[in-house]
Order: sequence, then structure tokens, then C-alpha cells
Amino acid sequence: MSFEQLKKNRASSLQSLVNAVAEGNTEKNKYVDERFWSPGVDKAGNGFAVIRFLPDPDGKQFTTYYQHGFQGPTGKWYIEKSRTSLNNQPDPVSEMNTRLWNSGRDEDKELARSRKRKVNHVSNIYVVSDPANPENEGKVFLYRYGAKIKDKIMDAANPKYQDETPLNPFCLWDGADFKIKIAQVAGYRNYDKSEFGQSSALLGGDDAKLEEVYKQTHALSEFLDPANYKSYNELKARLNEVLGDTEVERDYENDDVPMDYAPAPKSAPDPMENAPAASSSGDKDDETLSYFAKLAQS
Repeated sequence: MSFEQLKKNRASSLQSLVNAVAEGNTEKNKYVDERFWSPGVDKAGNGFAVIRFLPDPDGKQFTTYYQHGFQGPTGKWYIEKSRTSLNNQPDPVSEMNTRLWNSGRDEDKELARSRKRKVNHVSNIYVVSDPANPENEGKVFLYRYGAKIKDKIMDAANPKYQDETPLNPFCLWDGADFKIKIAQVAGYRNYDKSEFGQSSALLGGDDAKLEEVYKQTHALSEFLDPANYKSYNELKARLNEVLGDTEVERDYENDDVPMDYAPAPKSAPDPMENAPAASSSGDKDDETLSYFAKLAQS
């Protein structure tokens, strides 16, 4: 293109750029899964909402999968679901983390920690109250949460103290509303004050309304469907692309302490069964997961 043509076509060039940006935004929005709900927060990082946990169409209450999210020395991001979610199948990042951890070097252990898998729990919910986004109230969504809220669910199902009555948070009739209370603590969202209310029937126990809500729930089986996971070779290729040539493969001594390789559950246990002991707080991981989710959508 000559200089004269460049000058003559400057208006159309601007429009072409605008169109390209619009197309890019449209493509970006394709990756936003509108089935998912997340609580809003104010400028101070505080938030409040009330939800009700629901079983899915098959009666499953929650499902669990794992995800890796980190930036490599190339500046590229690795944000992929871990194949360890699928009955502990081999995963290239988990294998790498095991070698790093077993090397005995402090710097390698720190690197492995920064790349460890993050846990995701997913359930159906009914939004009772959402002051930040009231248009969501009365609707059914999927909700992705971390260890802190999972612990509260399990504690409600299997309370630690004798004066507490076991509660099935997923029961439409005998469950309870869950009050999500978010505070910003040390730069991360903190859910410590979140709690279940008193046991009560959702929507006043009106079976017709409850059936209509139940019909809107989403099957959780897709989150552990192998068809929705990349193959080992695809993940390995992506990992190599993210790490580039700046990280040279080293031979590490193998031992039996794989940091990243605990089996994932085949299916979610019933909260009314014996719940495992509560794990450590997952507030930081919850915030990290939220950040990774936003990156994956951009």
C-alpha cells in the first residue's frame, strides 16, 4: 500500500480495527459459561449472598476435579484441567511436580508448590438473595467453590459437637439456606463467616415450585467426562510450550512422596455419610481459582 493510499484509507482502517476488536470481544464472550454464578463484592472486597445447594438431575450433590494454573518463564499461561481428576490418570504437570519435590532442593519444592493442582468443587445452587446482582435471584446456576465452603458443607452434614443436629444441605425440604459472607483478608477472599441457617423447606415446601427448580439443574457428570479433558500428549505439548527451553529437564531420584498425585474421587460422597476431617483453609486457593477462571475466559 502506498503512502497516498494509506492516507486515503485511514478512516476505513480505523473501522477495520474497530470491527476486529468487536470480533475479538465476541470470540472472548464465547468462553464465558453463563451457567456459573459467583458472588459479587464491593470495592472493599466484602460480599454477601444467600444460596441453596441443590442435587443434580441424577441426585449427585457435588463433583470434584483438579486444575493447574501457572505462568511459565516464557510468559505464557498453563491453565488446564488435570488428568488426575480421572481416577488418578497420569498428568504431565503432576509428574513434573513429583520430580521437583523429590529432588530435595528447596527452590524446586517452592516451584512445585507454585504449580500444584487446585481443587474445584461444583454444585447446583438456587440463588435466594444476591444484593450485588438481584437479577440472579430465583434462578438456578452452577457454583464452583473451594475447600473452605466444602468443609462447611461436610461439617453441617457431620457436626463435631453433640448439641448440633446433622443437616443435609442439598435437601429441598430439610436443607438450609447458606449465607455467603465474604471479607478481604490479606489480599484474598475469606469465607470464614459463611454459615448455614436453620433447616427449612425451600420455597415454602411447595412441591410444584420445587419440581420446577429441580428440572433446571445441570448434570455434574460432564466435569469428570474424559471427553472434556485433553490427552496426556496434548497437555505435555502445552506444558513444553509454556516452559520453553529455559527449564531443562533434570533427572531426579524417585521416591514415594508424590506431592501432586492423590487420587481424585470417582464420584461425590453423600454429605449425610461420614465426612472426612476438615482440611486446611482454602481461601487463598479459592481466590486463585477465581483468578484462573477469569484468565481462561479472556
